[in-house]
Amino acid sequence: MNAPDAVDVVALGESMVTFLPGRPGRLADVPSFERGIGGAESNVACGLAAAGFAVRWVSRVGVDGFGDHLVETVGGYGVDVSAVGRDPSRPTGVYFRTAGERGSDGHEVAYYRAGSAASAMSVENVDLSVVRAGRVLHLSGITAALSSGCLELVRELMAPGADRPLVSFDVNHRAGLWRDGDADGPRVLLELARGADIVFVGEDEAEEAWGVTGGPSEIRAVLPEPSVLVVKQGGEGATAFVSGAAEWGLVAQFPAPLGGLQPASSIFVPALSVDVVATTGAGDAFAAGFLSATLRNLPLRDRLRHGHLWAAAVLTAPGDLAPPPSRAHADRLVALGDGGWGRLRLGPGWTQAETASEEVRTP
Repeated sequence: MNAPDAVDVVALGESMVTFLPGRPGRLADVPSFERGIGGAESNVACGLAAAGFAVRWVSRVGVDGFGDHLVETVGGYGVDVSAVGRDPSRPTGVYFRTAGERGSDGHEVAYYRAGSAASAMSVENVDLSVVRAGRVLHLSGITAALSSGCLELVRELMAPGADRPLVSFDVNHRAGLWRDGDADGPRVLLELARGADIVFVGEDEAEEAWGVTGGPSEIRAVLPEPSVLVVKQGGEGATAFVSGAAEWGLVAQFPAPLGGLQPASSIFVPALSVDVVATTGAGDAFAAGFLSATLRNLPLRDRLRHGHLWAAAVLTAPGDLAPPPSRAHADRLVALGDGGWGRLRLGPGWTQAETASEEVRTP
């Protein structure tokens, strides 16, 4: 058996077909929906592939039209979908949502993912060598919550070993996903985060899951193990902590993506002013932007700035996905001084405004 082709990033997790409302209102009142796709890990995969990185998405979908749509759409971004399995006995997950912002009183989401093909992923039906054949393996707490088999798979992939790539883990605490299982969600998420190399977590979800209310430094005290911890602070910005040596057990031909960082350091980078269209998918875009800069060995400040810029691309679009800014465009904005960065204001269409230097307004 031939060794799987090595790529920059492998992302493993469920993607679903999403139905976006044709107008604001309750789900009971919306007469039509537009089809899209959504999934934390596939969102990261699509963003990175659109930016020119070699990316593989690993998952399972049903032998149905929705599964066809997912595979074709994710593949259309340039993602390698050859390792996506098809399950003849389980459906592809779907969900419907309202136009209201997540967390608001008017926001509704109706998931139809119980018993989905992706929830049946396991150590037995996923090719682990294919998943491990990347510089970075991106996972999230959503996958761990889907089933006991998925949790066992995530734990196996994160176990120490010579073939383990650098593991990026987005906590993505979704309390509702843990209600039907026996696992203690917050405890499991803490266990998994402590075993990862790069961790993304929001201040709000750290409070909800673990009762941490003291900000980034207190979250770091709870999670001292990850070599890089990124605490997302909503519209305020993000803080990154880094520690440890750059020995990551990566595939030999690739340079260590955490190289060049100063040990035991931290930095806060303020968020940008953004004319928000919708927030769904912004956290995934932030992770993709940060990972893109990590793969390029950029300084820690620049990794956070790329995260903010990629998040802004999604925040100014209606769906879960939006093309990231070109590398040259993003690098130009990342290189601004603190004053120029603080004056940026990004609106819909800003990623096409290649001449932007200090401010981009809605066209």
